[in-house]
Amino acid sequence: MIDLRVTFNAFVMALAIGYATSAPAQEVLSEDPDVLLNRLGTLTAPEDAVEARRLSREIEERWSHSGSAAMDLLLERGRDAIEAEDWPRAIAHLTALTDHAPDWAAAWNLRATAFFLTDRYGPAISDIEQALILEPRHFGALAGLGIIMDQLGEQEKALEAFRRAQQVFPAEENVNAAIERLERELGDRAL
Repeated sequence: MIDLRVTFNAFVMALAIGYATSAPAQEVLSEDPDVLLNRLGTLTAPEDAVEARRLSREIEERWSHSGSAAMDLLLERGRDAIEAEDWPRAIAHLTALTDHAPDWAAAWNLRATAFFLTDRYGPAISDIEQALILEPRHFGALAGLGIIMDQLGEQEKALEAFRRAQQVFPAEENVNAAIERLERELGDRAL
């Protein structure tokens, strides 16, 4: 039989050790993702890259909570299934999630990811569109749209999506590299 006091004490000790050995806590700017998104959009200098990545993770953390433990669990199960490359299970969990939490952009975006990873670009684009209706500054959805458009050979649309992502998250290196590459490719075509 498990002694819950021992388990609890071990848990508290692990937290204390983790806290004592971790880097100094960064200031939490706000619990409101809109405030964080506004700040993220101002971080444009190369020296802002570390802070921008930290802030983007904070925003994604806020977006990953629906306010319902059951819905958060479905999101977690969907992520776990994607990580395990169990596509039918991932899509099933995430479809249940979008059915029960249709106003949650993170749910639509994660299901779009699962569709994309199974080469189902039409449903992925549809889910990204829904995510962007709910959260127009969802930089992950915007970048995902750029990636899909690029895969489909729609470089102009890809460039537009990446530029929209860049407006929200200007320090995102992958987005910036994609923009530079697409501008070169599209410039070469114009010549």
